Amino acid sequence: MGVLDGKTIVLGVSGGIAAYKSAELVRLLVTSGANVRVMMTRNATEFITPLTLQTLSSNPVATDTFSLTQESEIGHIRLADSADAIVIAPATADVIAKVAVGIADDIVTTVLLATRAKVAFAPAMNVHMYDHPTVAENLAKLRTRGAVIIEPGEGALACGYEGKGRLPDPATVVAEIEKMLSAQDLAGENILVTAGPTREPIDPVRFVSNSSSGKMGFAIARAAWRRGANVRIVAGPSALATPYGVERIDTVAASAMLAKTTSNFPWSTVLVMAAAVADFRPANPAAGKIKKDARGLRLEMESIADEMPRIAAKKGARILVGFAAETDDLEANARAKLKRKGLDLIVANDVTREGAGFEVDTNIVTLIGADGSSRSHPQMSKDAVADLILDRIVALRGAKPKSGRPEKPSRLRAVR
Repeated sequence: MGVLDGKTIVLGVSGGIAAYKSAELVRLLVTSGANVRVMMTRNATEFITPLTLQTLSSNPVATDTFSLTQESEIGHIRLADSADAIVIAPATADVIAKVAVGIADDIVTTVLLATRAKVAFAPAMNVHMYDHPTVAENLAKLRTRGAVIIEPGEGALACGYEGKGRLPDPATVVAEIEKMLSAQDLAGENILVTAGPTREPIDPVRFVSNSSSGKMGFAIARAAWRRGANVRIVAGPSALATPYGVERIDTVAASAMLAKTTSNFPWSTVLVMAAAVADFRPANPAAGKIKKDARGLRLEMESIADEMPRIAAKKGARILVGFAAETDDLEANARAKLKRKGLDLIVANDVTREGAGFEVDTNIVTLIGADGSSRSHPQMSKDAVADLILDRIVALRGAKPKSGRPEKPSRLRAVR
């Protein structure tokens, strides 16, 4: 079950060229399980028709402040009361200014004045308008009242200028709405996640690797950000897009992944090791391409040192979570790994089971704690598994007070 399942999201569309993107936003919200109600300013209807958004949302679109939905019920009050969250996208300078000073002269501004729901604004306008001090002051007012401001993107604008002012990507808006409606029970945590495979070179064009896609680790990073954590992900080679709000550190070989994990460890309060790090590598990788030979190729492999026990020795109050991808004796092997690596929790799965292996969107896991606890779960999406793991981290944190806070996190800076 997703965060938006069964939630009523009211989308306010105001009159800017970016209004055409509201169609995609409605589609994404509906796909995420939300009940979407759309309201539009009169100017917005000049850019996109109410019929388009009504068709996509399967709900009537509100354009008139005093449209009666029932004999004794005013339409804008019903919208205000029914919303779990309201997002204004695009939010023009005009609508932002009106809301900042409490003007209610159309359906959108009236609903915003009447609601007690959580509210987000996604500004979209000319770069010079966005830079104007009045707009900055109005956005600051909205923030002080608890509104979420989704920062606009940068690039070519419809007006011909280049700069900040583009409507955020619809997927970004959905992510922000999901965060608004999620418990921020990981606020203050710095969560470091490893994800994906590693590649160990045979020669400059060949390598030894595994089938990990990184989906589980990326799902954990995405869910941790949604629940309020500062998140960094150390990723092996993966085609997956970086989750919104997450800092990404790309690596290839196991040595690089271990080095980046070690160097970022002091920043973390939680380390989740979901990556499938190689246990062996070619002992003597060739400097040039090895030519094909009818006699075949023999590779001498060497073990890669396990750095986890050394890291665990310095964990202090940090929480360490590992993974065990097994093909037999699942629980026994997972418990041995948990003890050997000094973990607080291990996530074990039998990769031979359908729906539980690499490169799929689901998993079947058993969560085993250092306290001896063990709980098996049925097949579910990796997003759902991510929340199960994070729930256990929250419970562990409740029993394990923080001490010696790590370095203060940066705000989405590039990490190398």
